[in-house]
Amino acid sequence: MEAMTNTVKGWMENPVKFARSHGVPLSSPSDVANPDEQIHILIVEGFLLYNYPPLLDAFDKCYYITIPYEECKRRRRTRQYTVPDPPGLFDGHVWPMYLKHRRAMEASELHIEYLDGMKHKEEIYNQVYEDIQNNLLNRL
Repeated sequence: MEAMTNTVKGWMENPVKFARSHGVPLSSPSDVANPDEQIHILIVEGFLLYNYPPLLDAFDKCYYITIPYEECKRRRRTRQYTVPDPPGLFDGHVWPMYLKHRRAMEASELHIEYLDGMKHKEEIYNQVYEDIQNNLLNRL
């Protein structure tokens, strides 16, 4: 987590320099000749990110996909792991830890937008994309 935090903060200091130093190509829209004038977006994904205090000040927008217990359990059963889950792991550990970390996240000062994980992923993507577009337009 510390290494990831350093990486995120390095990107925040200078996204163009960071991308170049890590071999990440920069797309250059035709109307913006100078990459320093572009809008840079970093997406950080992970289910415990909002519980890690050193990262909390890095987030401009926060999204959290939720699904009900039964659906979560069903999806977990369909995953193929090299070492399968032992019996009772979901109910005895996975779900209780999810609830614990979610309560801690909800107690944070972050403004988190909850997304319905029962929707199709394209619908969730479109919702987030539209929200980010609107946010960027309102900053101009």
